[in-house]
Amino acid sequence: MDETAPAAHLNPLQRFGADVKKLRLTRKLTQKHLGTAAGYSEAYVSRVEAGKLLPRPSVKFAQGCDRAFGTGELFADLLRRIDEGDHPSWFVPYLNLERKASRILDYSATLVKGLLQTEDYARAIFRSYFPDEEAEVIDGKTAARVRRREIFERDAPPLLWIILNEACLRTVVGGSEVMVGQLQYLRAAAASPHIRLQVLPFTAGVPAASTKPFTVLHFDDSPTVLYTETRVGGRMHDSAKTVTAALDDYDLLRAHAFSPEQSRNLITSLMKEYRG
Repeated sequence: MDETAPAAHLNPLQRFGADVKKLRLTRKLTQKHLGTAAGYSEAYVSRVEAGKLLPRPSVKFAQGCDRAFGTGELFADLLRRIDEGDHPSWFVPYLNLERKASRILDYSATLVKGLLQTEDYARAIFRSYFPDEEAEVIDGKTAARVRRREIFERDAPPLLWIILNEACLRTVVGGSEVMVGQLQYLRAAAASPHIRLQVLPFTAGVPAASTKPFTVLHFDDSPTVLYTETRVGGRMHDSAKTVTAALDDYDLLRAHAFSPEQSRNLITSLMKEYRG
């Protein structure tokens, strides 16, 4: 990074790195000292300050900076704003709730849920949705989507129960190679103790709500929320009647879906098909 470059010409990661460096020098700390305090190597700090750590510094590092500098949650908040800047504004309220949820129940009708998308799969979607955007913008959106997986790195990660319509597995996104990678990731994710995955097969017919994706978020200390989305926006629903109806629909979908083992077998079979 050109240290003489005006701040306005820096991208968000470079600005974050410049702020870390400025405060580190103000506190008269070396990169090694800051790395030790934050739990990272000197090389890691150097890459952060240069704005070259992709997809972006970890939340743990930002929190370590706040401890080392005595800045409360300043750097953690800066990092969160970088994330939010790569998401549409209407999606940020959901994103904040997703980070706090203790259980996530999701039904995906045509595409794999963003939380379980591979980098290549997500990039192919963004390239399709935003064909006129520059590569840097697409990369930012892709990285932000993949970073959502960090919720599974919490001390008490949420339980994700996801039902994928078979269409999610057969809709070709980015080509056969990308689909093989996506299915491999789903199969690995399904082995996690924090993830339950079922496939709703075409043979199930049309159980309730099977054509409309939705997500139900449970919290330890807040009411349950239903989230629905279209391409142009998302909506939160917190009325008890609406949430209860969604949970009834979800139970019906679960009853019609393949078992977790059958779902894994279908994923494995489809991987073979994509490999030709």
